[in-house]
Amino acid sequence: MKFKALIVAAAVFAGLAVTPNVNATDLELLQPGKLLAATEGTFSPFSMRAPDGKLDGLEIRVMTEIAKRLNLEYTPVLIKWDSLLVGLEANQFDVISASMDITAARQEKVTFADGWLESGGRIVVPKDSSIKSAADLKGKTVGALVSSTFAKIAEEHGAVVKGYKAESDAMQDMANGNIDATITDAIAGSWAIKNSGLPFAMTDDYVSHIQKGFAIKKGKPHLVAAINKALADMVADGTYAKLTTDLIGFNPAPKDPIKTIQ
Repeated sequence: MKFKALIVAAAVFAGLAVTPNVNATDLELLQPGKLLAATEGTFSPFSMRAPDGKLDGLEIRVMTEIAKRLNLEYTPVLIKWDSLLVGLEANQFDVISASMDITAARQEKVTFADGWLESGGRIVVPKDSSIKSAADLKGKTVGALVSSTFAKIAEEHGAVVKGYKAESDAMQDMANGNIDATITDAIAGSWAIKNSGLPFAMTDDYVSHIQKGFAIKKGKPHLVAAINKALADMVADGTYAKLTTDLIGFNPAPKDPIKTIQ
């Protein structure tokens, strides 16, 4: 019986292991057994409400699967975009799952898990707009999330930037004629145009090409390693493609993911 128990225990440990010397009890979590993940809940198709009221979206599906593979309870923490990094530093949650671009500036403040999605910035405009590319943004009023890379890009192109705490607010403001354009993620823009029924279009050009990453407070190497392994495994076994393609029609996994910088 003792030998059998040892075999069972070894099998359980093997299922939890994420690096040779790390198990699920040593993941630097704020609450044992739970993965507290910050999300906006308002940025379709990354994070949104399904018809039944439950959270759904690309990041929700991927992070839920990661938690499952680590034998943790996925626990979403709803928070506005401009409070994400402050909340992470204040230990309000373990990881930011919200759609965050991996940039050099952010890598100085947080540790990103390996890139989990590849996309880029696109300009969304009314169908009758005179804006045909980024070169036409100068002097225009352009909406973007506050503290986002898209706001900075709009400024660099000479636009007057109006900041929003939710992408949906920018879209609605454009529908009301209060801004000329908005810059958003290409996947999010395509989703919004398809599902909103509003007379919007995207310009042909990309204003950026990026990878998105899950941000973790510095000094948590075990948690980073665990998330990286779970993510790599689900990409390799086809689970990632199944979860994402079902929602947006294609697999957005990076071909060459940006690796973690500890």
